Amino acid sequence: MTVKWQRDDFTITDDFSALDITLIHDFLRHSYWAKEIPRETVVRSLEHSICFGMFYKDKQIGFCRVVTDCATFAYLADVFVMETFRAQGLGKWLVDCVLAHPDLQGLRRWMLSTLDAHWLYEKHNFVPLKHPDWFMEIAKPNIYLNDKND
Repeated sequence: MTVKWQRDDFTITDDFSALDITLIHDFLRHSYWAKEIPRETVVRSLEHSICFGMFYKDKQIGFCRVVTDCATFAYLADVFVMETFRAQGLGKWLVDCVLAHPDLQGLRRWMLSTLDAHWLYEKHNFVPLKHPDWFMEIAKPNIYLNDKND
């Protein structure tokens, strides 16, 4: 079942068919966290996530996705609002809607990574890791810079 939220002329939905894949890919390939990501990688990541598109009238202006098992864990990723629509509280509303999604209730842990939007996520009770020594990673931050398949 598709979930939709409405605020004035803005809509947020988890309707995958409504997503503008070209807009999402273009934004992400210019972002600091997914620089030069190939389109095929974006498509695969979307297909394996719960995706949220934000629209002004019929035009997509924002996006995020959640990587989750829908039972215990969720990772919030690729959150953005197009620059011309920022400073209107839309990013906060987008995260509000994601956290309210019926398939994402009762999870034991939510995680995310951000360089510059701590202020946004703190409004939703995200905090720095209490036990960073419990967490490990394999990080390849420049993986797409060497992949010229795009």
